[in-house]
Amino acid sequence: MLQLDYLPASRLAHARPGELADVLGGICFAPRAAAPVLPDLPLLAVDIASPPGQAPVCEIWRCSEPLEPGRAGAIRYREGANLLFGCVELDEAAGDDGKTPLQAATEAAYGSVFALLEARGYRDVLRFWNYFPAINAEHHASERYRQFNVGRQDAFLAHGHAVIGTVPAACALGSAGGPLHLAFLAARAPLASVENPRQVSAYHYPDAYGPRSPTFSRAGLVRLDGQDMLFVSGTASIVGHETLHRGDVAAQTRESLCNIAAVAAEAARRTPSARFGLDALAYKVYVRRVEDLATVRDVFARTVGADVTAVFLLADVCRADLLVEIEASGGHALGPGAQAFLTRRPPCAAVSV
Repeated sequence: MLQLDYLPASRLAHARPGELADVLGGICFAPRAAAPVLPDLPLLAVDIASPPGQAPVCEIWRCSEPLEPGRAGAIRYREGANLLFGCVELDEAAGDDGKTPLQAATEAAYGSVFALLEARGYRDVLRFWNYFPAINAEHHASERYRQFNVGRQDAFLAHGHAVIGTVPAACALGSAGGPLHLAFLAARAPLASVENPRQVSAYHYPDAYGPRSPTFSRAGLVRLDGQDMLFVSGTASIVGHETLHRGDVAAQTRESLCNIAAVAAEAARRTPSARFGLDALAYKVYVRRVEDLATVRDVFARTVGADVTAVFLLADVCRADLLVEIEASGGHALGPGAQAFLTRRPPCAAVSV
């Protein structure tokens, strides 16, 4: 039912209409000028850099169901009988009632998503992707990531959604510029949240990390068309609730993968028939500093293996002391573009598919 694929932005821009009929939506990691303009396709253009030598790439989610495009205010979406993918971009404007611009934009973006899903009859959001500039910067007397967390939680509460327990998987990364970008994948099937026994659940973080805890689970588990699928949130070198291995990108990468292994093991415990080992997932790896790319690639390949799909990108991470963040998914099909992004292949080869 669901397939993950990766395509060069330039190829997607020149795709024939029939080639996109099964595309639910996606995210292009490219400056707006380099991203394809496809009005009927919910496709974010996020200004996040690819490694040197790799062309800008688009993450594409395909679906075997007949799909229909739609718009709801600023949201563009496509939906089938069981799945909906949407995206929204909002500029930051002055907030009301003392809200910061980012807090207000986040609350408005999430509120519009929940209103759409309520209207369309979708039960659960499986996964959110969030990107906005200067994620670690201090503005309006607080860190911007903390402002984002306040706006996100306010929207959850305003629409009657739980902020602990069964909450979606998510990531939040820093872009090089532009508005707040939000993409989401929703399903009519029920979501089961998965937590990591090595970590405090993010929604239970102490007040030291901000006035509101981050509203996400470590992973989301769903059964679609008889297939168990896992969506692992952005995962970093955090044990308990504390950052480990400050300044050591190799150790942070290993610790991040240990956390993903723990989440995958917990998911496998719940669904013994599924295969969610480290070598059975597809990955997106965000690296803060370009000079750390080679180290992260090497540790990743040694730990996970050479024949897994892994896309590497350059982005700021939600904590200033974190150098790498890794997200993953499994149980769905992989398209030929995704299969080309194997860790044993050079990035130039990966985007020539």
